[in-house]
Amino acid sequence: MWTVHTRLTVYGSVFLLAVGTLAFLALEWSNQGTLGDLSPWGKVVGGVTGGVVPRTAGFNTVDYAAITPETMAVNYLLMFIGGGSAGTAGGIKVTTFFLLAFAIIAEIRGERQTNIAHRSISHSTIRQALTVVLLAIAAISTGTMVILMSTDYALDVVLFESISAFATVGLSTGITPHLPPVAEVTLMMLMYVGRVGTITVASALAFRSTHRHYQLPEERPVVG
Repeated sequence: MWTVHTRLTVYGSVFLLAVGTLAFLALEWSNQGTLGDLSPWGKVVGGVTGGVVPRTAGFNTVDYAAITPETMAVNYLLMFIGGGSAGTAGGIKVTTFFLLAFAIIAEIRGERQTNIAHRSISHSTIRQALTVVLLAIAAISTGTMVILMSTDYALDVVLFESISAFATVGLSTGITPHLPPVAEVTLMMLMYVGRVGTITVASALAFRSTHRHYQLPEERPVVG
């Protein structure tokens, strides 16, 4: 009997690996700067590596400055999600991403409770996941703005560097050695916040419990 956490981590990791590999193969198969000159088997190996690396593998076998814009967009998402909870991988974590995915599905269906594998997920857990994601977006957005203001690089490569730093991926399009001190310090701060900050926040939220002896009147603002 697997727990919900185990199911989300294992099935989610397999799903992301498959999606990342297929996307990398499809988008880079004919790209002469990456997989184009390799044999079919070499392309498959490179595709599998390309599906694993963005989720904090820490190394690369192709020049990420030569990947297509579409592949870069896929890498944004894979790097942002990262690996499993309580592991050494960075990102918001697989369980966080899929918890919110199931919460969205439940909301679309009009269900009041988020259910996964015949188990209900508490609203406090969903709020914790949402908090981690929004804090991560805020950190990456802030870091990206600082680097953009201090350099002349395009948004796509700067965003790649920022997400890679926050998720402690280790990938770069090659601009890191050429960044000014302000941008380098920003990347270092993103690495620290991404590695320590989100874990600290998630742990604090998980163990923090505030009990009120009263309940305020409920009101529903317009959403969307």
